[in-house]
Amino acid sequence: MSTEFLKVEGLAKTYPGAREPVFDGVNFAVEQGEFVCIIGHSGCGKTTILNVLAGLESASAGHVFMDRREVAGPSLERGVVFQGHALMPWLSVRSNIAFAVRSKWPGWSRAQVDEHVQRYVDLVGLGAAIDKKPSALSGGMKQRVGIARAFAIQPRMLLLDEPFGALDALTRGTIQDELLRICAETHQTVFMITHDVDEAILLADRILLMSNGPQARVAEIVRNTMPRTRTRATLHHDPQYYRIRNHLVDFLVARSSELSHGRAPLQPPEVRPGLAEPEPEPTPTGEGSPVVPLRRVA
Repeated sequence: MSTEFLKVEGLAKTYPGAREPVFDGVNFAVEQGEFVCIIGHSGCGKTTILNVLAGLESASAGHVFMDRREVAGPSLERGVVFQGHALMPWLSVRSNIAFAVRSKWPGWSRAQVDEHVQRYVDLVGLGAAIDKKPSALSGGMKQRVGIARAFAIQPRMLLLDEPFGALDALTRGTIQDELLRICAETHQTVFMITHDVDEAILLADRILLMSNGPQARVAEIVRNTMPRTRTRATLHHDPQYYRIRNHLVDFLVARSSELSHGRAPLQPPEVRPGLAEPEPEPTPTGEGSPVVPLRRVA
């Protein structure tokens, strides 16, 4: 049975005065509880697509449906985490999250709000910093607050715009692990922009590959066939990882530019490069040459 939750049909965006659209003919769907990443070069319109899904920007053409209802503006059913933490600097961690919670449930008592906030602060490991202001937090801690705030309103869909892009590798990895854990616990539906191939392979169930702009499209959808129990520590030990990674890198380096100007298909194919059988290696002889069978001469 299909669990299609978000459907994007014929999405396009053309800015005034432009000769070609940034993107057009963008078609894809996201299932309930699925984690989808989108990858593409700068200028292909990834952030604009996310903003349209969030209801923060209008498309020039096409439609976005969430649970069979068309997205026509912002809604607390869709939580957004941007590259910047966007915290209110004069409020503590507790108050930043409580502000969002009260917006979602205005009839809740203070005790209900505090209990709910505490749960999500603990979920991202910031219990000891709950009464600190953003100025007293590191960059990674601020992003955790942003994630906690987004999860706290219990959105039906979470939209992430490169939320870890400005973090150091160690902090980024820690938050990736936490995000995986939280999504596993909450069965959250996620749409995320990233430029990091390894991050996409770690987090995503499917990876949308955008061709270059102008007139960019979702050219291909890569199904991640690695087990969902994958972790940063075990990722590289699975032979599927290298096949998927090589496929993504090959697309970004070689094929994405060839598919600009509307040359990508309107209906992107779904591929599973992780399941491809590796080519058999030649049996080496003295200097590494393949063995050539001898023919009997009459």
